[in-house]
Amino acid sequence: MKNIIQAMEDPRLLRSAFRDLGTWRAWAVFLRAVFGLGIEDPEDLALFRECTGLQEPPSEPVREGWAIVGRRGGKSFIAALDGAYIAGSRNWLKVLGRGERVMVFIIAVDRAQAKIIKTYCEDILKSSPAYRQLVSEVTQEEIRLNNGASIVVKTSSFRGVRGYSCACVILEECAFFRSEESANPDIELLRAVRPALETVPGSLLLAISTPYAKRGALWEAFKDHYGKPGGPLVWRAPSTRMNPTLSLESVSARLAEDPAGAASEWLAEFRSDISSFIPSELIEGLIMPGRRELPRLEGIRYYAFADPSGGSVDSFALAIAHRSPEGRVILDAVRVRRPPFSAEDVVAEFAECLRSFGLSQVRGDRYAGSWPRERFRVHGIDYQVSEETSSELFLEVLPVLTSGGAELLDDKRVRVELGNLERRVRVGGRDAIGHGPGAHDDLAVCIAGAFLQTVKSGASRGRVYFGGERVSGPPAEPSGPSRQQVFFRKGPERRRSPEELDAMIRESLARGRRPPEDDD
Repeated sequence: MKNIIQAMEDPRLLRSAFRDLGTWRAWAVFLRAVFGLGIEDPEDLALFRECTGLQEPPSEPVREGWAIVGRRGGKSFIAALDGAYIAGSRNWLKVLGRGERVMVFIIAVDRAQAKIIKTYCEDILKSSPAYRQLVSEVTQEEIRLNNGASIVVKTSSFRGVRGYSCACVILEECAFFRSEESANPDIELLRAVRPALETVPGSLLLAISTPYAKRGALWEAFKDHYGKPGGPLVWRAPSTRMNPTLSLESVSARLAEDPAGAASEWLAEFRSDISSFIPSELIEGLIMPGRRELPRLEGIRYYAFADPSGGSVDSFALAIAHRSPEGRVILDAVRVRRPPFSAEDVVAEFAECLRSFGLSQVRGDRYAGSWPRERFRVHGIDYQVSEETSSELFLEVLPVLTSGGAELLDDKRVRVELGNLERRVRVGGRDAIGHGPGAHDDLAVCIAGAFLQTVKSGASRGRVYFGGERVSGPPAEPSGPSRQQVFFRKGPERRRSPEELDAMIRESLARGRRPPEDDD
C-alpha cells in the first residue's frame, strides 16, 4: 500500500486530482507529519517547525491532527482528499465482521458546505484510474466503495455519528459548528466520534478549520497541545502559507479594512475581541430541573417580550416572566416557531398565550415597522416597541443572571441561545452582544426583554430585584439586610467595562452565584 504522499504523486492514484501539485507543498508537509512519514527536506522541516512549534516531526502516525488554517487555504479539498485516500487505500473487508462497513465521516458546518466536499470526493475518486473502480454506489450523502468502506458527508450533529466503526473522522470548519441541540456542538461531536474510532486500527481524527473565538474544541486543542510533542498534532498557518496562489495585496487590504476579523480569517489567529457572554456553568446554575413552563398565578403581574419574524428566515419568539415576592426574576413560558411558518398564524397563537397570562400588552423590537403592532392589535394585544437594542437588553440584564437572582426553564432552546451569545469589543463604544456565525438569539432577546421589564417594575417600587437563594412557599419575614440582596439604586448609570463584567461573572461563580457585599 502506498502512503498518501506517494499516492499524490502517482498518476494512477491521486495525482490527477491536482492541477499544480507544487502549490500544495505545505499541505504535503502537514500530511507527512500526520501520517508519520518523516520530513527530511530542510525547507520542509523549517515549515513544520514554524507551523507546529515542534522541533521534530512525529515518527509514527498520530491519532489526532488539528489544522488551524485561514480562509482559502485549501482546507475543504484536503479534507476530501484525506477521506478518499483513507477509504480507498486498503481492503477493509479483511478487518471487518460480516455485514459491517467502515465509515469515513467528513462533517461540515451545513448542507451547502457538505455538498461541496462531497463533490470534491466524487471528483477525486472519478479522476483516479485505480480509485474509480472502487466506487459501487453514490447517494445524496454517501459514496459506497466495494472494499467495505463508505465516505459519508454529514452536517454537524452528534446524534448522527453514533453506532459506527470509523477509520477516519474529518471535522471541517469545526470552530463554526452550530446546533439547536447544544451550545457546545463541537465538543458533543467529539464525545460521540472518539469511541467510534477506537475499534479500527490506525484510525484518524482530523480537524481542519479557520479559527474563531478563544473557546470550543479547536481553541482547547491549540491551547493544550500546540508545540507539545507526544499528543495530538496541532498545526497553525496563515492562508498564504498553505496556498501560495493567494494575492498578498488582497490579504493586506482585508487586514487594513478589518484588522481583528481579517487576522482570524487570513492569518489563522484566534480572535481576542470575541468572548462568551454568559458562561455555561452560570446558565446551568439558573436552570430549574424539570420545569418546562409555569401556570398563571393570580395576583401576579406578568411581562412579555416578542421578537417577530416574517416566517422565511428567522424564528418568531416570545418570552413571559414575572417577579416573585422575594424579588427573584422568573421565566414562566417561552414560545419559538422556526421558519417556514405563517406569521399571521403565529401572531394569533402568541396572542392567545399572552391572554392566558392575563396580558394585553407585549414589548418587542422594531421589526418590519408597524406590521407587528397592527397584527397584534387585531387580536387585542398592544405591541409596544422597545427602546433598547438587543445588545442593550443583554447588558442591562446581565447582573440579574450573574447574581443568581433568576430562574430559567429547563428548555434546550434556552440553554443553547443564551450559551451562544458572544461579546464583541467595539472601539469607542459599548460592547456588542449577539449570536455567533450560524447561531440564533431570537429567544435569548425575548428572555432578556421580559427580564428587564420585570427588573424595572421592581426598581420603580424600591423593591429587591435580584439575589438570594431559591425560595418556595411564602416569603420569610425579613430580619434585616442580607448580604445576598442587591438593591436597585437610583441615579446616573455607570457603564462597566468588559473587564469589570468578566470579573463580576468569575466572582459570582466563585461565591456560588452570590453577589458581592453591599458597599454602602
